[in-house]
Amino acid sequence: MMSFVSLLLVGILFPVSQAKQFTKCELSQVLKDMDGYGGITLPEWICTIFHSSGYDTQTMVNNNDRTEYGLFQISNKLWCRDNQILQSRNICDISCDKFLDDDLTDDIMCAKKILDNEGIDYWLAHKPLCSEKLEQWLCEEL
Repeated sequence: MMSFVSLLLVGILFPVSQAKQFTKCELSQVLKDMDGYGGITLPEWICTIFHSSGYDTQTMVNNNDRTEYGLFQISNKLWCRDNQILQSRNICDISCDKFLDDDLTDDIMCAKKILDNEGIDYWLAHKPLCSEKLEQWLCEEL
């Protein structure tokens, strides 16, 4: 009985972050503070993330000599570390697998660094798909 109580306490004190498939409106709520950051509107972010990862936090894409992780498809070549590229610059100072859970705090922090350093063109989907006609990416519930 004691081990069950201990296990229960560990589960309560240290909840496991899970992967999440967001909806457009859920993601809009979580990312609302990014609206206007670096001149990028919330609908632009929502559209870019949709075309990059389909709102799925567990998205991993192998792209030539690098892997991109999570909603924002953050590359292990420069921005995070993993076992694939041991010499990553790891500019965001984080393990890439942190971008695969439902806690977007670190994802947002790193995405802002990327935007500050490389601009929105880091996300290749933005220019051709998310720079005009953005009404469909608005959430009516906000």
